[in-house]
Amino acid sequence: MDASRTRRTFRTAAALGSCCLALVSGCSAFGGDTAEDGSTTRAAQVAAVPVAAADLQNQYQKVIKDVLPSVVQIQASSDLGSGVVYDGNGHIVTNAHVVQGEKKFKVTTANNEEPLTATLVYSYPEQDLAVIRLDKVPDGLKAATFGDTEKVEVGQITLAMGSPLGLSSSVTEGIVSATGRTVSENQEGGGTGATIPNMVQTSAAINPGNSGGALVNLNGQVIGIPTLAASDPDLGGSAAPGIGFAIPGSMVKTVADQIIKQGKVVDSGRAALGISGRTVVDVNYQPAGVAVVTVKPGDAADKAGIRPGDIITKVGDDDITTITSLAESLAVDRPGQKTTVTYSRNDVERTVDVTLGEQ
Repeated sequence: MDASRTRRTFRTAAALGSCCLALVSGCSAFGGDTAEDGSTTRAAQVAAVPVAAADLQNQYQKVIKDVLPSVVQIQASSDLGSGVVYDGNGHIVTNAHVVQGEKKFKVTTANNEEPLTATLVYSYPEQDLAVIRLDKVPDGLKAATFGDTEKVEVGQITLAMGSPLGLSSSVTEGIVSATGRTVSENQEGGGTGATIPNMVQTSAAINPGNSGGALVNLNGQVIGIPTLAASDPDLGGSAAPGIGFAIPGSMVKTVADQIIKQGKVVDSGRAALGISGRTVVDVNYQPAGVAVVTVKPGDAADKAGIRPGDIITKVGDDDITTITSLAESLAVDRPGQKTTVTYSRNDVERTVDVTLGEQ
């Protein structure tokens, strides 16, 4: 286990505590001895510091006590991940890459040492989300509370809960580093290859086994499902420290509600051209566009006159060089949205108006 990472985690917590202390101790609400010029004495300022540190620690511990019982460990035949109890009926939301193509799972909850059995309800690899259901709902099963992703702000303290490296009920902390990230998963290593918009970036450590767990704010609300960590090519493709991504809680609720009520995703909210394609390269072997392989009859591209063999080089203002860049461009659009597609046919460039379909 990486001891240096553990030490960095504690230092981060201390740094966060210091920031809070600096703000709180400067507030006029704190009492204390006052010098003749009206300023607070140094002794009073120092005395306030342990109180503020205890407040922050108590808040951490309260959130962990409230939320951790809603985070479970999921064991598939060849993979281990985490999940979040979604409701009192035994539904658990997790990542599609945790369940992969399997139907049956062993689930360890906070209140049961012996694993319970669960069955897949539906997997939606396009958003890397899935819902499984416990075959028997145990007493005391506690559902998590999901927060509004629109209210997530950079700088908010976050706690990541799950089973990294098989260590169940583990907690790491950090902050929201960014919002609105569009990230494409790598299919290597068991990923679905999904391109996911509006992800929450966090500095809380996300390690193998954290996938499908909970990213939580200090109000005890799940604001995201930790899904992947950034990889660093300079480190041989290993995880880049402090850069993790979570599927936003609002999207998790949208997908999970449909799966539970309809048995599948009936309204993805994700735009599509209605094609399959592949990346093409130029004479210098550099990615240069997406060659259309098939066109779905009656879908967006078909209606716009795009045909197999055309090479797409631009969608709206976005340059398209690879199949991934095409997916990332479409990920931030909505079905029914109008845009333009630039493509070449027989070395002649054309631009057409397209009304996007649904994935």
